[in-house]
Amino acid sequence: MNLRLRLGLWLAGTALLVTTSAQAVEIMQWERIPLPVPLHVGEERIVFVDQNVRVGIPPSIAGSLRVQSVGGAIYFRASEEIPPTRLQLQNVATGEIMLVDIAATAPKPGQASLEPAKIIAGDSIAAARYGQTSKTSTPGSARAQTPSPDEEEAEEEPRHETPSPVALTRYAAQMLYAPLRTVEPVAGIQPVRVDRKMDLSTLLPTLPVEAVAIGAWQLDNTFVTAIKLRNLSPEQLTLNPRDLLGSFATATYQHPYLGPRGNPSDTTTLYLVTQGKGLKHSLLPSSVNQIDPKMGGEREHSK
Repeated sequence: MNLRLRLGLWLAGTALLVTTSAQAVEIMQWERIPLPVPLHVGEERIVFVDQNVRVGIPPSIAGSLRVQSVGGAIYFRASEEIPPTRLQLQNVATGEIMLVDIAATAPKPGQASLEPAKIIAGDSIAAARYGQTSKTSTPGSARAQTPSPDEEEAEEEPRHETPSPVALTRYAAQMLYAPLRTVEPVAGIQPVRVDRKMDLSTLLPTLPVEAVAIGAWQLDNTFVTAIKLRNLSPEQLTLNPRDLLGSFATATYQHPYLGPRGNPSDTTTLYLVTQGKGLKHSLLPSSVNQIDPKMGGEREHSK
């Protein structure tokens, strides 16, 4: 089937499964490296952690920063400029500590408000949330301990009621936009480390957008990668899966358009599903000719 036709059909089938959000969320993954959380003076910014946490605040900024932690969401509001300062977020149940570096600056005239942020825990915590289960056997049962050839073959060829591209797209959208405690577990889905510096310049060459990979998951031999798209132009952009270049099984946009740059709607998420390989190996090489959205024609890339 033609790639463009497949993209269009899958878009129609999976778009209904993806929840929408009025405002984009910046995704941060805790990998024991302090996470930067910039603030604007006089503006409240929300950071979702989906854990009951205590926030440790240095006495030097206690009078300049208001912090409230409610139901897995932390509300920060700075009353004056604050130099880079490290805060500790401690999980009340486990005692685990995450580190964030805040800094509050005065917003520039016309500057958009900072979007909410969401911190996703590392692999050890995420594995428990991603539906991974361990197999157990009944003591003294040789059949339970040693599966038959038929059972081994069944395990090698898992079957799912929901097609893998649909399940992965829906799961990724929930992981990024819904509280983790409400995410429907799917057996077999595992997080995949994503290269945030991946070159995505050939993905949407006809649109003036910034594209950054923010998350990836795998189910059997199928992968989904979430791409954060930000409009760099002052005009609203309509998003069409037929504009994408690469080898993808399905493509789904969180929203059908991007608002003008600086508008709260100038950012959305794209979910790309690939078969047998990750997104990096499904993109066109950057050395191929691209259409320059500013010039309206083709440009040559030096080899």
